[in-house]
Amino acid sequence: MSESVKFSCERVTAKIPSFRGLAELNAYRRKLLDLRLVGVDPNGIGFGNLSVRDGASESFYITGSATGGIPELVRADCAKVVACDFEKCRVRYEGSVIPSLESLTHAAIYQSDVTAGAVIHFHDSSLWAAVLNRAPTTSKAAEYGSPEMANEIMHLFTRTDVESRKIAVMAGHEGGILTFGKDLEEAFAVLMRERKKIYT
Repeated sequence: MSESVKFSCERVTAKIPSFRGLAELNAYRRKLLDLRLVGVDPNGIGFGNLSVRDGASESFYITGSATGGIPELVRADCAKVVACDFEKCRVRYEGSVIPSLESLTHAAIYQSDVTAGAVIHFHDSSLWAAVLNRAPTTSKAAEYGSPEMANEIMHLFTRTDVESRKIAVMAGHEGGILTFGKDLEEAFAVLMRERKKIYT
């Protein structure tokens, strides 16, 4: 298991089925790479990830761990998360790559909002500082990729307007922000709407 992955992984099968959302995922990921909202930091550590729900199920396709530096993803660079156990901190998945360390966080959004079809986790330090505690914000004690972060996300859905605003700030993960929507187009539009407020 990767040192950065905070959950235990159980691979169900080494291959994932082809999924229609891969081309769209790459298209929006290119936009995020161009804006430097996902990628690799100066220390060579990847940041940011995207996922798309598999139809009406709670399964979802997510970019793999340590794929931030790959310019164009192929199917093998993604994993299909088929089950999450928040209490046992366990993820079951299909594919040859370990799913992103934020898989539990993405799963928490899909479980909390049945209309959510896509999630973007990106890094923008200026936007993060501007919306911290002004948009729905997780506890600073919750570390990224942890069951505590997933629980914080689920709590936001019960005590804030995160479902309508479609943005969550990760207080314990400097620069980390999540947007979501019915598809990647909406999740990206939320991201750009929030950036426009501080960059124009």
